[in-house]
Amino acid sequence: MALATIATIATHATIARHTSLATISYHPLVHVKLGPLSISPHGVGIAVGFLLGARLMLPAAKRKGITEDDVYSLLTRAAIGAILGARLAYVVNHLGDYSSPMEALQVWKGGISLLGGFFGAILLALPEMRKRRLSFWKVMDAAAPGMALGVFVGRIGDLIVGDHLGKPTTFFLGYKCPPADIETAQRCVPGTIVHQTALYDLILVTVLLAGLLFLRRRRPDHYDGFLISVFGAWYGVQRIIEDFLREDTRHFGLTGSQITAILTVLLCMWHLSFVRRTPKWGRWDELPTMAEPGAQHDEPDENQDDDQAVDDWAVGDPAAVEEAASAEREE
Repeated sequence: MALATIATIATHATIARHTSLATISYHPLVHVKLGPLSISPHGVGIAVGFLLGARLMLPAAKRKGITEDDVYSLLTRAAIGAILGARLAYVVNHLGDYSSPMEALQVWKGGISLLGGFFGAILLALPEMRKRRLSFWKVMDAAAPGMALGVFVGRIGDLIVGDHLGKPTTFFLGYKCPPADIETAQRCVPGTIVHQTALYDLILVTVLLAGLLFLRRRRPDHYDGFLISVFGAWYGVQRIIEDFLREDTRHFGLTGSQITAILTVLLCMWHLSFVRRTPKWGRWDELPTMAEPGAQHDEPDENQDDDQAVDDWAVGDPAAVEEAASAEREE
């Protein structure tokens, strides 16, 4: 159904004239009715993006010595962390929109943060990485292209439902809001041309995904942590720029995502520009192996050879008997 919707958008997208510039116009599909069920293409896009991103991660993880069992265990925790982090970050940035804590828990009514989802996934997977003695940097480098792919697919879902519509514009990639009787995921004034930031994000993350795959294939000798730092710096910069075009709650002139992105960019650029090697923290694959419970490490016994000779004598070893007799004659 989602694919059919994409085809409909592509086929029936009309080019309207507005101040001599072309704009994009189509009717979003916010919900798909399947009997008593109401499915959101936005939610489907997020789920499919997560699965495809995980699939892209597997070959790279294997090359780094990370097993499929390790990956699936991490992804299970990452999925839960992503949901919690995405919702928590959104609620914190929009506290004024909720009158009670229970209202903030109503995830099905919408409201999530992509960057919050990333950080929530990482934080919940961290203890499992350490438990399984995996390098944080190897895991994140393996995941980086998959994260970009997940964003790409998720943005397709955003475009289908008409989400992340921004400020008025005359830009040729602007979106012409549909009539009032057509539902969109984000409100917009009918006939107004607005920035379609989900489309901008999709275009830029496509370039990022191609770049990460190129670096992974052509420059496999980079230190662990390089790819995830490139992802964080690049995606952070594009989100800082895009959010200036969005209609969203702001603090000191910046959205919550911009504040998070600025901190992320500074950290990643510092790593890429000045550290330029794998940080010491998070290299749990290099931890010394712990001795198994009950294992004994006895010091060498200087009388061990004599004891062995006595034992061999007791069982009638001819070589031992001859050796002992020779020693006795010398004495």
